[in-house]
Amino acid sequence: MSPVHDRPEVVLTGFDPTTVPHSRLPGRDLGLLRETKAVAVSENRRGYILKAGDTSGVIQLSRMRVVLRPKFPVEGRRLIHWLCYANHQSEPHEALRNWPIGRDGYAGLVPAALLHECRLLLAHGLRRDYVRRQSIDTVLRGQFDAEAQATRCYGAVNRLHLRTFEYEDSSSWENLVCGAALTVAAERSTDARHTRLLLAAAEQFPSPRQPAEALSLLARAQYTRLNAHYRPAHAWARMVLERGGVTDLLDPYGYGAKSLLLRLDRLWESVVHRMAVDAASELGGRVAHTEEGKIVTSGGFGATAPSFRPDVLIAFPPLAGQTDPPRFLAVDAKYKNYAERNVGSSDRHQLLTYIAGYSNPDHPVALVVYPSPLGFRSRALRIRGPRGLIGIVRVLGLDTRLAPNNAAAPLRAAIAAFAAAEPV
Repeated sequence: MSPVHDRPEVVLTGFDPTTVPHSRLPGRDLGLLRETKAVAVSENRRGYILKAGDTSGVIQLSRMRVVLRPKFPVEGRRLIHWLCYANHQSEPHEALRNWPIGRDGYAGLVPAALLHECRLLLAHGLRRDYVRRQSIDTVLRGQFDAEAQATRCYGAVNRLHLRTFEYEDSSSWENLVCGAALTVAAERSTDARHTRLLLAAAEQFPSPRQPAEALSLLARAQYTRLNAHYRPAHAWARMVLERGGVTDLLDPYGYGAKSLLLRLDRLWESVVHRMAVDAASELGGRVAHTEEGKIVTSGGFGATAPSFRPDVLIAFPPLAGQTDPPRFLAVDAKYKNYAERNVGSSDRHQLLTYIAGYSNPDHPVALVVYPSPLGFRSRALRIRGPRGLIGIVRVLGLDTRLAPNNAAAPLRAAIAAFAAAEPV
């Protein structure tokens, strides 16, 4: 197998297809590439046709390196802001200009942030805790283990079986999570210098036997004033270990595949979700309960009644003097270039379903929010039929050059207009 940096690169941008020879994709690589679901693969007589979707990052295969470029150019420092905002965490203290976008593209920023936060923990001093140990000693220390002494002593009266609590950092769950995430990030990184830095930091943290064990530790995480300073590092660790940010689907039973993938469409949905929820809360609204905002399908095959709902469903109380049920506003995030092209028919149908299911007949409105690298954009699609107006879809392009709170201003204004029942 050739070294990582000697393998040819295939760059995929947006939805532009690229053809590679059959020899570049042997059977195992082809299966792994299809498993990621980040690249659509078809075939013709000249080779395999590769087409990227909404995922950005790198996939390291045995005979080539696949680089997935994003459809929308987002500056690396701003992307870190979006990641922090979407995950409700504070932005790193270090100047982000020190984290250049290297060979691993956008996805390489997350391990860089993890490394930075773990270095801060090392400088602060790793948290230590009391750990239960069983030991054998010649001096009574801790608790005497009478059962072990009776069954395992074998006449050695000068050897005492003990149960002790040792004050150490080797098994602290906070440190185990960091060690696992650093190890996984180092295995995926294809930048030689960054890999060395990640490995050097990982050596200073304990690690669980299997990195996947760190996820169960995070699921049971509880923070107090003694370990609250671990939160930022754990937030980045979760992105490395889970599928919320950086993902590695090539090897579902381990972490050996060298890939770094960032689902930008999911990240955009998370950003819009927080923007809409924060705006609604400021105006007296809330997120609709799961059972409260259901559109279900019945009468199909099987006993299930599948439901679907928008990325964000906001509920507002009825207007003053009314006793109607809550007023709902559907907000859907689309990682699409709607600044330069029309909203697709499938998206229009989807939004009309939301309008029919959630909106009041006198205010049939839904919102579509997309990223706009060239500045804020806004337009209203009025959809009419033989009986008149069916619905109004507000299409908002949020400026990705701005910090999240500033970029969200037009969305806040649109939600405020709905809350006040202003005409569209």
